[in-house]
Amino acid sequence: METGIPGVIVPAATYRLQFNKDFTFQAASSLIPYLADLGISHVYASPYLKARGGSLHGYDIIDHNSLNPEVGTEEDFARFVETLAKYGMNQVLDIVPNHMCVESSENLWWQDVLENGVASARAGYFDINWSPIKREMTNKVLLPVLGAQFGKILENKELSLAYQEGSFYVWYYEHRLPLSPESFAQILSHRLDELELSLSDENREAFEDLHSIIGAFERLPSGNEPDETALIERTREKDVTKRRLWKLYNESLPIREFIDRTVDIFNGVPGNPASFAPMERLLLQQSFRIAHWRVATEEINYRRFFDINALGAIRIELAPVFDEVHRFVLDLIGGGRLTGFRIDHADGLYNPVKYFHQLQYACFQKVWNLGNLQQEGTPEADVSRERMTQTYQQLLDSNPEFKPFYVLGEKILLQKEDIPREWTIHGETGYSFINTLNHLFLKQESFGTFDTFYRTFTGIQDTFRSLLYQKKKLVMYSSMSSELNTLGHRLSGLAETNRHTRDFTLYSLIKALVEVIAYFPVYRTYTNSLQVGETDLEQINQAVDRAQKKARGIDPSVFDFVRDVLTLRFYDEMTDGDKFQWLDFVMRFQQITGPVMAKGMEDTTFYVYNRLISLNEVGGDPESFGLSITDFHSCNLERVKSVPHGMLATSTHDTKRSEDVRARISLLTEVPDEWVGAVSRWNRTNHRHKKLVEDEIVPNTNKEYHLYQTLVGAWPLNSDDPSVFAGFTARIQEYMLKALREAKEHTSWINPNVSYEQGVATFIDAILSDRTFRDDMKLFLGPLAQAGMYSSLSMTLLKLTCPGVPDFYQGSELWDLRLVDPDNRQPVDYERRAHFLGQLKRMEEEAGARAVAEALMEKMEDGRVKLFLIRQVLRFRRDHASLFRDGEYLPLEMHGKAEHVCAFSRSSEDGEAVVVAPRFFMELTGNGRRKPCGSETWENAFLSLPSSSGRYRNIFTDDCYEVTNRGLPLADVLQVFPVALLAKEM
Repeated sequence: METGIPGVIVPAATYRLQFNKDFTFQAASSLIPYLADLGISHVYASPYLKARGGSLHGYDIIDHNSLNPEVGTEEDFARFVETLAKYGMNQVLDIVPNHMCVESSENLWWQDVLENGVASARAGYFDINWSPIKREMTNKVLLPVLGAQFGKILENKELSLAYQEGSFYVWYYEHRLPLSPESFAQILSHRLDELELSLSDENREAFEDLHSIIGAFERLPSGNEPDETALIERTREKDVTKRRLWKLYNESLPIREFIDRTVDIFNGVPGNPASFAPMERLLLQQSFRIAHWRVATEEINYRRFFDINALGAIRIELAPVFDEVHRFVLDLIGGGRLTGFRIDHADGLYNPVKYFHQLQYACFQKVWNLGNLQQEGTPEADVSRERMTQTYQQLLDSNPEFKPFYVLGEKILLQKEDIPREWTIHGETGYSFINTLNHLFLKQESFGTFDTFYRTFTGIQDTFRSLLYQKKKLVMYSSMSSELNTLGHRLSGLAETNRHTRDFTLYSLIKALVEVIAYFPVYRTYTNSLQVGETDLEQINQAVDRAQKKARGIDPSVFDFVRDVLTLRFYDEMTDGDKFQWLDFVMRFQQITGPVMAKGMEDTTFYVYNRLISLNEVGGDPESFGLSITDFHSCNLERVKSVPHGMLATSTHDTKRSEDVRARISLLTEVPDEWVGAVSRWNRTNHRHKKLVEDEIVPNTNKEYHLYQTLVGAWPLNSDDPSVFAGFTARIQEYMLKALREAKEHTSWINPNVSYEQGVATFIDAILSDRTFRDDMKLFLGPLAQAGMYSSLSMTLLKLTCPGVPDFYQGSELWDLRLVDPDNRQPVDYERRAHFLGQLKRMEEEAGARAVAEALMEKMEDGRVKLFLIRQVLRFRRDHASLFRDGEYLPLEMHGKAEHVCAFSRSSEDGEAVVVAPRFFMELTGNGRRKPCGSETWENAFLSLPSSSGRYRNIFTDDCYEVTNRGLPLADVLQVFPVALLAKEM
């Protein structure tokens, strides 16, 4: 159908850039020529809307409708966009529709809520429970920002009243808390009699003005359940009265002195507890309650992003909120300045299906207007809009999955989950590919050795699943009990409406919910109507069945009721209103299971269960161990059918360790006996460096095992450089500190055990200063590091050629041995990378691709070989766009060395390409004794091709091969380079 708009723009390759005060639009603009030369089509930009001051990631947004001034000005942004266009590039933008930073005085929405409570025009924008369990908190919002108990903070004079620009505020360090206009009267009436007696006749008019102002504040329309007219009137009156007070303050010296002195009195006198009573009474009159940060665990009444108090959830499901949040970014689409979105934390959405449809329609409208060049407000625009609406509906009717704009959702898929078909997106952000690819490079036969040794060495007998169950419960009780209590009270309210369930106690309902969530097998379900889908039913029943079977001391009928509600198995006598109350509960339940899974698995169990830490990756399943080449092909064939344009990642800003660290650690499965021997030896050698902390040897063997794997993965290639190794020691100490706190066993972020943490840090410093251990580690690591580079090349080739859009995390085009953030957010040396790229181009022009490949294989440590591979493939992708965007995927058969090579072809009208990606390089190199090239490695192995004749060119060497009946000999194809991409010559 002709729509009058361009088709969806699918990136050829994306490059993730982390914008912040240290990497600005100007810095990105200077980088564009390099990225274009590399072959990148789209910058994949981290959020760059206005965020909290000093933000290094941009997810703590305070204004969705302006650029982050720390990243650059509008002029800087315009130059960035112009530079992209100049080099034929565009951008995919990471946006945050779920939450905002609520601990910044620059968040005007939140400031309005704090000032006006339920009377705020923005009160409904945030997901706040204005009628919480604690009645004293009715129509108030809890602010858990204090570093100690309220009374101590108050009497330490850490809370400070101030009068600024016509409003009263209470300051707590950087937190500015606006006071309600009604409470201004309480301040201004304090000592009013004294003021009246002290004024001369010439100041009587100023006093009368002040008296009138106090009355005006007292008469403001109530903020409790105001109608729209009253709300508008209240807003107008408070603003007028504030201006009157500010004018009087600036024009009357006695009034100014009176207000300033009153402020001083309210601020109290240290050592005189009674002097703080006025401030305490004042704070009790506010629409917020300021409290110790620990109170949030049990009493916070606004929904958060996970358990982060600073990030308050917004109700994007409401049309006004959707429009406000997306106005600026949709205008960018309307101006042709971006062609794709990455939606952060899709599982946090109340109704993902509705959201993605709304987003696609809004994008379609903007792209339509851009394509038809209609100006808003003109008769032509009205006609165009009507035609656009009709066209969109026609397209949607003919294809319910119509996706006119490139959209990715950050979604973690578990247990063979698929992205819900109803989501109008092009795929997720690459986590599933990361884990599929990682498993391909694991030696499945080593499972028994690794499992037995881990249990023996550490004494841990729990399975990953049982640990996950325990840690999810820990998270619910330690940091999300407020959310569970609120959910439990909602469920109790539902139970009260039926004679068969009204006797269920609140405690039993909350406990049953905890058990069900702890056993929930996926992040969440997606029920959004009175009909529950088959997949959701299966997940819910699985969780309830396991909880009902395992739980002790809970009436089984309580679980039956929970099951009935979650599966919307309505009772006969229920009204439509009752049914929708159940549905609302289910949708809120769905918003909780995701954060609990994320915190329990990614941020806890992944730091406890250390059998093979390369498997402990976002979206990963550490209980699985390896993947056959056949199964890998099956995953790719399914990707062609379902998400051909989803993202293919190997490292992201959220991965627990980079691609090259992961590749090295996975190689341990090829040398299981050597690994067991090395760890046993290191444990004996390093025992003398352990310390006794609180009657416990530090670190224990589980943490020690985690540490040794981390050292193997991240050990620098140039470790002989003293300055490099000193920095490495500090990095490992910082990483292990995070790992210890995330594990929540001996220490945590909430309750740090400094002695234990220092004991581990001292151990790390001691073993990395111990020449015996260092020499032993280097000897063990030598062949592993070499094989790790080969594995990385093979993984990178697969990312570049499998169905989907390859993404590169900033800096990963050279060897990337970084760990989890903040380690992976260090500045990238782009000058070095650009220099290398220019050098490679000159080398190829002067000597040809084969000579370049041979030279790079002789000096792999500097990473140029990886850069070379990426550039060669990206140039080929650019010249054969449809081959990878729409091409067929055909697994190819190997004869000889079959388990060592993943091979397939991609074909379309644009041509054919054959991918040859070896694996298990420790075996192929004889534990590092030779290169994985030529006849010594590949002997008589050959590859069968789709056709029995033809000529193919190796894009890495420019060598050409004629196909025989037997196919192509691997010894020829991989003669000088360890991987191959063969282009069929037409």
